[in-house]
Amino acid sequence: MCESFIPNSKYEIRSTKQYQMSEIRKTKQYDLEERTLNFAKEVREYVRRMPSNITNFEIGKQLFRSAGSVGANYIEANDALSKKDFLMRIKICRKEAKESAYWLKLSESPDHESEKQKLTQEATELMKIFGSIVQKSL
Repeated sequence: MCESFIPNSKYEIRSTKQYQMSEIRKTKQYDLEERTLNFAKEVREYVRRMPSNITNFEIGKQLFRSAGSVGANYIEANDALSKKDFLMRIKICRKEAKESAYWLKLSESPDHESEKQKLTQEATELMKIFGSIVQKSL
């Protein structure tokens, strides 16, 4: 019986189930930092295309700040000093996502209604994701 085990080699022996799970993770990568960053970028583009008037200017500022704050607070949550700090940051993320959805509802951009609906849906999904994280962390 010949064994070809090499200690400290870069190859590892994994079961079929472990291999399948790693392949699933490669195909379905859910990077929340990347998702919140993309949300902020999409909001920025939406705000740029909003018609220029005083109302939209103020709404756009608030919308951009709250959308950017979702990702910024999530990054802070990942570097939290304690579980309590983590939960506080995640709750802020949920709050900011909810605020983003509010400002999106107030925004006026008739030419970009489908984009507004898509962003509102993403804000709602982020809110649910962060709410779920809070529930599972308690």
